[in-house]
Amino acid sequence: MKGIILAGGSGTRLAPMTAAVCKQLLPIYDKPMIYYPLSVLMLAGIREVLIISTPRDVPIIRDVLGNGAHLGIKLTYLEQPKPEGIAQALVLGEDFIGGEPVMLILGDNLFYGSQLAGLVKEAAGLKRGARVFATHVRDPERYGVVRFDMQGKPAELVEKPKQHLSPWAVTGLYAYDGQAAELAKSLKPSARGELEITDLNRLYLERRQLGVVKLPRGTAWLDTGTPDALLAASQFVQVLEQRQGFKIACIEEVACRMGYITPTQMLGFAGHYKSDYGQYLKTIAEELGA
Repeated sequence: MKGIILAGGSGTRLAPMTAAVCKQLLPIYDKPMIYYPLSVLMLAGIREVLIISTPRDVPIIRDVLGNGAHLGIKLTYLEQPKPEGIAQALVLGEDFIGGEPVMLILGDNLFYGSQLAGLVKEAAGLKRGARVFATHVRDPERYGVVRFDMQGKPAELVEKPKQHLSPWAVTGLYAYDGQAAELAKSLKPSARGELEITDLNRLYLERRQLGVVKLPRGTAWLDTGTPDALLAASQFVQVLEQRQGFKIACIEEVACRMGYITPTQMLGFAGHYKSDYGQYLKTIAEELGA
């Protein structure tokens, strides 16, 4: 399976912070926002990732992450001239996908939980149909939600329902089979001129090929698209990291634990950072045998 990070948009809800800085490179506590979705794809075992962003921001993100060789993965980049919906990422990335299954994640979403790695690894084995990840929320009217039938199977998808339909919100993490790009191209733009990911998921639902993974209790999903949400995410990461002593979304550590790079290679990266991040890499590398 291949991976796509959609890191586009102008970040208007975060202005003026995004006037000169790419939204996905704003810090969530001690690391750039884009580290978080990238780490999820890496935990799924995905080693080929396409990052889609604006013409202004692609070069900046490339400067930060490079081609991925230092992480034992391959990163490629593509410009999204104009944001026209989440499903547009599959259309733009059609050549990259090449008819293979793909996992799509939004560049401003943070996921954390002890069972997360197992869930995304399982989804990465998808051969047919689609999988979306849903989480229980207090305010479902703010999200696209999924309603389940009496047998617990997905029965309906509704974007920002005006009446209570279900407490299960669809998150910004999706897995699709090789049909995804072709189906996305068949979508008609919505009233706001976008190719809606909910419409694509409905196509799979109508074909009875949509599965829903319910994120278990204790798994966090944070959308970091507003100043308040960005601050809350930073505080969440700060509390966990300082309490546990482990870093969340440390991409070098993920690469090492997944076997993409060696502890000795990770130790070599530690000297690049004159910060707590570098000391952490050194500590973990030595614990793993460097």
